[in-house]
Amino acid sequence: MKKFMDENFLLNTPVAQELYHNFAKEMPIYDYHCHLSPADISLNKSYKNITKLWLDGDHYKWRAMRANGIDENYITGDADDYEKFVAWAKTVSMCIGNPLFHWTHLELQRYFGIYDVLNPDTAQDIWDKCNKVISEKDFRVKKIIEKSNVKLICTTDDPIDTLEYHKKIREDSNFRTKVLPTFRPDRALNIEETDFMMWLKKLCIVSGVGVNSYSDYLRALDNRLIYFHQEGCRISDHSLEDVFYVDSDFNMVKKIFEKKLNGNSLTMDELKKFKTYTLNYLGKKYSEYGWVMQLHIGALRNNNSRMLGLLGKDTGFDSINDQSIAKPLSKILNSMDRENKLPKTILYCLNPKDNYVLGTMIGNFQTGGVPGKIQFGSGWWFNDQKDGIVAHMKALANLGLLSRFIGMLTDSRSFISYTRHEYFRRILCNLIGQWIMDGELPYDINYLGNIIKDICYNNAKDYFDIRL
Repeated sequence: MKKFMDENFLLNTPVAQELYHNFAKEMPIYDYHCHLSPADISLNKSYKNITKLWLDGDHYKWRAMRANGIDENYITGDADDYEKFVAWAKTVSMCIGNPLFHWTHLELQRYFGIYDVLNPDTAQDIWDKCNKVISEKDFRVKKIIEKSNVKLICTTDDPIDTLEYHKKIREDSNFRTKVLPTFRPDRALNIEETDFMMWLKKLCIVSGVGVNSYSDYLRALDNRLIYFHQEGCRISDHSLEDVFYVDSDFNMVKKIFEKKLNGNSLTMDELKKFKTYTLNYLGKKYSEYGWVMQLHIGALRNNNSRMLGLLGKDTGFDSINDQSIAKPLSKILNSMDRENKLPKTILYCLNPKDNYVLGTMIGNFQTGGVPGKIQFGSGWWFNDQKDGIVAHMKALANLGLLSRFIGMLTDSRSFISYTRHEYFRRILCNLIGQWIMDGELPYDINYLGNIIKDICYNNAKDYFDIRL
């Protein structure tokens, strides 16, 4: 029987252990997609206690706590921080088989040197030990990032963001991690949202363009693209809850946008035409700037309207969508490629039924002599657990080139979730180690070890081509 989460956690063969400890373990982290706060990085935030660091904003944990019958007051409410921590201790002990069980204990081990199992009996002792570490002057955001060996962080930023904190981060010559913005124009496409006109007013201010037409609108977005590019942005990101493609032209979309400006409601067909045309326009712009485009596909968001009203968005009430995506996604990519303006693109699916859809789709547009130009992005959100990560990598290996894969991302709001890269790397090494043990790959440790190093870091560094 193996010891719980020891140095060979998830490494089930001697070859897997060799691959991880000699090749993967010490590779830096290239975090090209996350939801970390640039303000917290710039201000080098410190934390009052482990609850503030660990539970605030973490909807993964919130979902588990609700499933465990924890009252909302101990999740997002006004309960005492220690009471919230104990509620989490009660919950994590019930999370067997859930990645939260492993993530929690990896974070305790790597950042606090705690190897005890968190449960109600150990909660007080672990609370005290964690808070002792947190109280030390060096336990601040920048030091956590440095300890995690992170070379690049790409945050997620609205087109109207000032990026003021990114500028301030650059001014700190003692902080060696590069922190860059990512252009996330979801609100620019989702014109059906009730707050769109308020957002548009802010866009007018920051872009310096009075928007009275669709031409003005595109010019305002162009100005923000230029600004983001000047601030080092080289990546865009879109959340596509639904994937659709409806043919339209500029004059058609111009009338649709005017209808919106005049306060009229839009039909579903009009919305799809607007979004199709605008996404196509932006994608071609990304190509001109040499950016990478990310498409996150298949989240069904804010399902619980009562809790949405109480707590707002991004509070743990999202799930997986199950709509067909193949034909419209093909048309989106083809519409850009037809003019040879399809940028480097990363496709993520939230529904694992679509693994083979994306695994085959990327092969349709691997042109231009760019290795892995179209990427099947790592297991995302509900799939960033062991089974989901393995299923993703097997699909990619079966249908394309696992060796060109750009690896794991953090996709987190927590500064101590970088252990997810370790979790991924252990799973990667175990998978390849098992293939070696089964005689499916040669026992050439340097050859395969270097491929693992590429997947962990080098491929992403080369793919995004951002000077570090």
